[in-house]
Amino acid sequence: MTDTPQTHAGRVAVVTGGGSGIGRAIAEALATAGALVAVLDANGNAAEETAGALAGAGHKAMAVTCDVARWEDMEAAAHEVTAGLGVADILVNNAGISPKHTGKPAPTLEMDPAEWAHVLAVNLTGAFHGVRAFGPGMAARGWGSIVNQSSVSAKRHLDFVGVHYPASKAGLIGLTKQLAGELGPSNINVNALAPGRIETPLMRGVDPAVNEAARQDTPMRRLGQPQDVAAAALYLTSEAGHFVTGQVLDVAGGWMIS
Repeated sequence: MTDTPQTHAGRVAVVTGGGSGIGRAIAEALATAGALVAVLDANGNAAEETAGALAGAGHKAMAVTCDVARWEDMEAAAHEVTAGLGVADILVNNAGISPKHTGKPAPTLEMDPAEWAHVLAVNLTGAFHGVRAFGPGMAARGWGSIVNQSSVSAKRHLDFVGVHYPASKAGLIGLTKQLAGELGPSNINVNALAPGRIETPLMRGVDPAVNEAARQDTPMRRLGQPQDVAAAALYLTSEAGHFVTGQVLDVAGGWMIS
């Protein structure tokens, strides 16, 4: 156990893609702050491992195997979370994919349309599914907090991601701003995080030289850690950050400052 302030005590938090990487770090941070955490992941074993680790540390958590791209999965997950933990107060739409082929993205003019559709389904439509499934409960209770995981790639050209990835992440920014306006009257804040190069399994799928170049281009001269993103998510989902809405917060050490 830790002496971290219980800023989220009693809140029910849902983290998609919570089985590993940034999602796991966010789930851990929320649990440590007192939240009851539902770990959703398409990889059921990863979700179970994360939830088990949280429970082993004395926190209340549950795992749900869920493909966010499938509305049926998300709808079922909402029922399961409500039955197991209660109505969700916090939703972190973190699940995302960025396909590579031998370490490189497919060029747009050669990309399989099915790959494009799959990335948009997970990264963008998956966030909509999350909001559609868990948002009504927040609105009914008159309090909620939603964080969408965008990326600095939504703002600049990067040669190590396929076109579907920044397109989906830019879409999340639009989704965030629209939702902030729609859901504000229900006392729900909606924001997006835009991480830079964060040391996760997803990042390690590219040439190490790419990551070193990003480190050199980052004013703080290091790559980010999942905990850096988790700290930002913790603030935005707390009472202290609740009046912040419709914003996109870069968590990138100054990389690609705009």
